[in-house]
Amino acid sequence: MEAYFDNAATTRVLDSVKDIMVKTMCEDYANPAAKHGMGMAAEQYIRRSRAEIAKTLGVADKEILFTSGGSESNNMALFGAAFANKRAGRHIIATNIEHPSVFRVLSCLEEAGFTVTFLPVDNEGHISLEGLKEAVREDTILVSVMYVNNEVGAVEPVEEISRTVKAKNQKALFHVDAIQAYGKYAIRPKRQGIDLMSVSGHKIHGPKGVGFLYIRDGVKVKPLIYGGGQQGGMRSGTENVPGVAGLGVAAREMYDNHEEKIRHLTGLKDYLIDCLAQMDGVVVHSKKGTDGAPQIVSASFSGVRSEVLLHALEDKGIYVSSGSACSSHHPGASGTLKGIGVPAKLLDSTIRFSFGLFNKKEEVDYCVSVLEGLLPVLRKYRAR
Repeated sequence: MEAYFDNAATTRVLDSVKDIMVKTMCEDYANPAAKHGMGMAAEQYIRRSRAEIAKTLGVADKEILFTSGGSESNNMALFGAAFANKRAGRHIIATNIEHPSVFRVLSCLEEAGFTVTFLPVDNEGHISLEGLKEAVREDTILVSVMYVNNEVGAVEPVEEISRTVKAKNQKALFHVDAIQAYGKYAIRPKRQGIDLMSVSGHKIHGPKGVGFLYIRDGVKVKPLIYGGGQQGGMRSGTENVPGVAGLGVAAREMYDNHEEKIRHLTGLKDYLIDCLAQMDGVVVHSKKGTDGAPQIVSASFSGVRSEVLLHALEDKGIYVSSGSACSSHHPGASGTLKGIGVPAKLLDSTIRFSFGLFNKKEEVDYCVSVLEGLLPVLRKYRAR
C-alpha cells in the first residue's frame, strides 16, 4: 500500500485540473495578449479563473492578481506594500513562526531601513492580542500573520488580529499568508479585515507554479516585475494560462461541497491524533477538531531522529515530512517548534503528516500499524 501524507508540501492535481491544463497547452495555447481570436480565447481562461476565485472569497475580480505561487505572493505583498507606503512609516509586525518566504523578505526589509517586530506565540502557536496591541505604533505600516501554520496547523484569529491592529492604527495594512488556509476555510477578506492575502495553487490540488495575491481595492502596492504591463501593470510577463486555468478549477472544486470535504480531512486528522496519543513516547503538537487546521498533524517521536523515521516510513510506501518543504533548503531546527516551546530533545524527532482529498482511513490504519512496528526497532537501534 502507498500512503501519501505530505499534502501540506504539495498535492496531487484533480483530474479536472489536469484536463483543462492539457486543453490550454494543446488547443487554446495562444498568448492571451494577442489580438486575434485564439489570443482572446486564451484570455477568457484567465478571466474565468479570476471570477471563480473572487467568488470563493466574496471579493471583486479586479482584486485578484495571479502570481507564480505562494512565495511570490508573499514577496509582493511585503516588498510591494512596504515600499509603496514607506512615507507613512517603516515599522512592520510579524510573528516568530512565519514561513521562510515571509521571514527572509522581512530580513531584507530590515537591511533596507525598515524596523520589524517579531511577536512570540504561546505553546499552541497563537499570538497574544494584548501583545499585538502594545506592538502597534503610529509608524506601523504593515502587519503580517499566517492564517494556518504550515508545520503544526495552529490557526490564528485573523479577524480579531485585524480589529486589534485597526483600532490602534487604522492606516496599517494587514497581510495574511493563507497558503495553508485557502480551500480549508470559508475566508471573507472584507469581513475579516484582510488587506492582502497570499495563496498557492499546489496546496489545493491545483498546479505548481501558480498562485494569487488578493489586494483590497485602494491598497497601494509597488510591482516587483516590470515589462509589458500585463495584469494592469501590477505583474508584467505573459500569463501562465494553463496554470491559471487549473488554479481556477481547483478553487471552484475545493469550495464545492466544502463542508463535506473539510469533515473528511478533519476526520482523518482526529483519527490519527487519537492513534498517536496511545503510543509510548509520542507527543502530538496539533489540535483536534476545529482547534487546529483540518489537514495537519505534527508529532514528535522520542528517541528517533525525524530523518531516520521519514526514510523508514518511505521504505514502507508512506510519505511524510520532517517539516516545511521550503525549510529543507535551510537545514536547522524548526523555528516554529522552538516558538511553541517544544523541548530541545524532541526538535529533531518531529514528523508532519498532512492530508488531502485523496487520502482514506485505510491509509491511516496502515501508517499506524507500520509505526507500531518500526518505533521499537528504531529506538533499540539508536540505543546501541
